[in-house]
Amino acid sequence: MTRGAPSRTALAAALVLGLSATVAACGSGDGDGGGEAKDGGRPKLSVSGAYLPQPSMDDMAAGFLTVRNAGAGADRLTSVSTPLAAEVTLHHTAGNRMKQVSSLDVPANGRLELASGGDHLMLTKLSHRPKVGEKVEFTLRFANSDPIEIKVPVEPTTYRPKD
Repeated sequence: MTRGAPSRTALAAALVLGLSATVAACGSGDGDGGGEAKDGGRPKLSVSGAYLPQPSMDDMAAGFLTVRNAGAGADRLTSVSTPLAAEVTLHHTAGNRMKQVSSLDVPANGRLELASGGDHLMLTKLSHRPKVGEKVEFTLRFANSDPIEIKVPVEPTTYRPKD
């Protein structure tokens, strides 16, 4: 061993001590970054950007919105209802194929975006054809979170939100 050079034992001890401190910090559970939040990793959902283009047909419409999840736990959108439609179904779009699904994932610390050309809501058997400026009530139901009630504006058929 050369004078002034640390021994293997000293380096190993320093490495173990450093890793222990890192693991302890990650598992602190204080919810202030890293690790699981005190609330057990529950979802924290909010909805924004909702709109319903004025339908071109009397019996069918599409709905779009974004569900944001600021929580450490994932959730799933399982159903949507509105007085405007007898049925609201969830649709997943992959490429140019649309498929009805029983739920859509809302990832932890992420979002579910329902947008034109992508995942969306299909409303069928409408009670009436909504007009631009009208507000339509929706109730969103989730696997783990309480339902969220929103009022969705009817926009012109060609409406596209600005990013």
